[in-house]
Amino acid sequence: MPVVTTSVVAFLAIIFFVLYFLSSAVRVLKEYERGVVFRLGRVIPVKGPGLVIIWPILDKLVKVSLRTIAMDVPSQDIITKDNVTVKVSAVLYFRVMDPIKAITDVEDFFFATSQISQTSLRSILGQYQLDDLLSKREELNSALQKVIDFQTEPWGVKVTAVEVKNVDLPQEMLRAIARQAEAERERRAKIINAEGEFQASQRLSEAADILAKNPVTVQLRFLQTLGEIATEKNSTIVFPVPIDLLRGLMEKK
Repeated sequence: MPVVTTSVVAFLAIIFFVLYFLSSAVRVLKEYERGVVFRLGRVIPVKGPGLVIIWPILDKLVKVSLRTIAMDVPSQDIITKDNVTVKVSAVLYFRVMDPIKAITDVEDFFFATSQISQTSLRSILGQYQLDDLLSKREELNSALQKVIDFQTEPWGVKVTAVEVKNVDLPQEMLRAIARQAEAERERRAKIINAEGEFQASQRLSEAADILAKNPVTVQLRFLQTLGEIATEKNSTIVFPVPIDLLRGLMEKK
């Protein structure tokens, strides 16, 4: 009976050891994952995707995702080139291109990329004036992407895009911009009105020159105006008769 008991214990121990080995040695990596394996502290070639077998105790596997990561850059207080304080937030898109560098060359590539993006946001946007921050978004995004990507490249991280999301202005600056926009609209309205009057005066001058060449046209225009008045107003109208018109009728008789 003790022999049977010892054999059962040994069998159960073997089964437990096999299950432990399989659970520790067999890993499944998804299509977008890679495994950085440290064997006795040294890096061996990257594993995955699919079924990966490692040696328990000897090997340590670190999973790295190769998918594009969208990371919010918190709002940063920025002093523009024309000494205006604004809050600017952005979103950063990046992905790991070299899993070994991302694990061995920096302690936490996600945290490091976040810190680099925040400092770059303050330093790069501080070189622009407020009007540029509001109007030159494409230029700002391109400049930020180049600077951040240059600093994260040694870590095996590729920054694919940076987009400035919000530029929060102080209330007094918003009121000043509103007044400026209103003044600009009034200026444009006055210019358009002046151009309209100038064009109308040009047309009137041309019409006067044409009418001056033939006095009869003035008389015909006068009679046409009287006809329009008589049609619109049902009342008695007293008007002076031009001497030139009577002289023309008398000469015809």
